[in-house]
Amino acid sequence: MTTHDDNPRGQVRLSRTRAVEEPGHLWIYAGYVEGVSGELVSGDVVDVLSPNGRFYARGLYNPESKIRVRILTFDDEPITEQFWKARLAQAVRLRKKVVTGTNAYRLIYGEADRLPGLIVDRYDDVLVMQTLSSGMDRRKELLADLLCQESGAARVYLRNDAKSRTLEGLTVEKGFLRGGGATIVDIHEGPAQFLVDIERGQKTGWFCDQRENRLVAARLAAGAEVLEVFAHTGAFGIHAALAGAKSVEGLDVSEEALVLARNHAVLNKVDTRCVYRPADAFDEMRKLERAGRRYDLVLLDPPAFARSKQAVPRALAGYKDVNLLGIRLTKPEGFLVTSSCSHHVTEQELWTGIRLAARDAKRQVRLLEQRGQASDHPIFATMPETRYLKCFILQVL
Repeated sequence: MTTHDDNPRGQVRLSRTRAVEEPGHLWIYAGYVEGVSGELVSGDVVDVLSPNGRFYARGLYNPESKIRVRILTFDDEPITEQFWKARLAQAVRLRKKVVTGTNAYRLIYGEADRLPGLIVDRYDDVLVMQTLSSGMDRRKELLADLLCQESGAARVYLRNDAKSRTLEGLTVEKGFLRGGGATIVDIHEGPAQFLVDIERGQKTGWFCDQRENRLVAARLAAGAEVLEVFAHTGAFGIHAALAGAKSVEGLDVSEEALVLARNHAVLNKVDTRCVYRPADAFDEMRKLERAGRRYDLVLLDPPAFARSKQAVPRALAGYKDVNLLGIRLTKPEGFLVTSSCSHHVTEQELWTGIRLAARDAKRQVRLLEQRGQASDHPIFATMPETRYLKCFILQVL
């Protein structure tokens, strides 16, 4: 049911620990809730009270989630259609300022846009929306209408097939919420053209967060022999080829992804210089090293090795291993561009792993740039969870 005017349906009182430990954070975990009043159902607006009973914040409630309340505002303001319209308009204004040279970008980045549980990526005339919390899911019809008004987009496609929805007690679904038509969308990113499958592609269909890093990495590619590991659909390598790379060799475990990579090479008229083959990254990199292959530019963009804090030690070992192989495969004075999208692995931990890998490889490296996610994925100061992507650009001596 579309909700246009949400009055608080109850109250949630904070424990003293939460009020002191995490000021400004937009999530209220169940363990920090001292008490609940009112006949509340999932997705209701609630007032959050401080331990002394004073107003603290207003947010969306879910009794089934470990995140019991997702805060919308710390001001005592009504949650109306105008509230949602203003928040969405603010997000749209930011993207108009920071996004250039592409028709594919993140329009709404959840908590970073103070719209917790809502993700929206724009691909040309279609918005791909994920409502990952019960509060946002309950309001998806209203949000879809307002998004079209504010952005000028004609279509909205739901990609509510993320596993995280089950933690909110939500079902999995996907399909057009507004409009219809093809689910393969043509996009451009700087000089490159790509095809985005909004129905079957990973996440919402494309990784907009690496866009600026792909463009920067391409500056190092002129005349280079390039190895693209975890190539997926080939975006890093295609940019390298367009920037004048002599050759691009792409590896990925998914043959389905590599079919798209080959199509992208043809689309960008660089297929004579791009070769893709299915392979386990670690195994194939070891084989290449033993065979004496060396490259001017090595691109490493692995999937998240750590999806929880418990997985960090094993992930760090994996990052050290893959960077060790990457360094060994890089020619003297060549370049290594290496990334991690694991939120639980910090920049310092990844950098330490790279340094240890260089030591074990008996090579020296120097850091040229330390980068992160593209500016359409802003980092909200009180939400460290909104900062996740790390990208190091190195020269290997």
